[in-house]
Amino acid sequence: MPAARESLLDAAYTALARRPWSTVRMVDVAAAAGVSRQTLYNEFGSKEGLARALVRREADGYLAGVERALATHADARDRLTATAEWTVSMARENALVRAMLTGCWSERLPSPTLSAVPSSSAVPAQRRADGPLPSPGDFVAIVRDRAVVQLAVPGTPKSETADLTRSCELVTRLALSCVSAPPGEGGVADLIRTALSRQPA
Repeated sequence: MPAARESLLDAAYTALARRPWSTVRMVDVAAAAGVSRQTLYNEFGSKEGLARALVRREADGYLAGVERALATHADARDRLTATAEWTVSMARENALVRAMLTGCWSERLPSPTLSAVPSSSAVPAQRRADGPLPSPGDFVAIVRDRAVVQLAVPGTPKSETADLTRSCELVTRLALSCVSAPPGEGGVADLIRTALSRQPA
């Protein structure tokens, strides 16, 4: 029931924007999505399952945006700059993404354990959500590796690939630092371009 699942996740996200997760009630999420409470429990199993699925969805949405940013421009530096800008923008707009990227979960948010939890769900999407969730370090590695795959030219010597990998990790870590401490004049783009001007990319 993918449509109901998305509606329930949308309703949970909207509820979370209005009040702390501890006060979000499953019955209210179901009512807002226009489905029965039983449907909600069939999809997610529990409030913790709903939280894990919501975090997984927001993580996937962030990473899909990373892929789009990496495919937007022809120039490698522009692609990495767009990726950093996307990271900072998403973290500013989405409290769950910010928490995932920084590891700082406020009292208002759900804070599911990052390790996998036992899952008996018949719903494949929920079994995936019940698997391990990415930590801030995982996000650095995922974004870095996706950038390297997008930017590396077939046949590139290992030494150049190693340089590219370092540049991609540098950009990812700079973007995450901008999430915690927003840059001043010139913003993230100037910061990234300045750093990359000193790096092979």
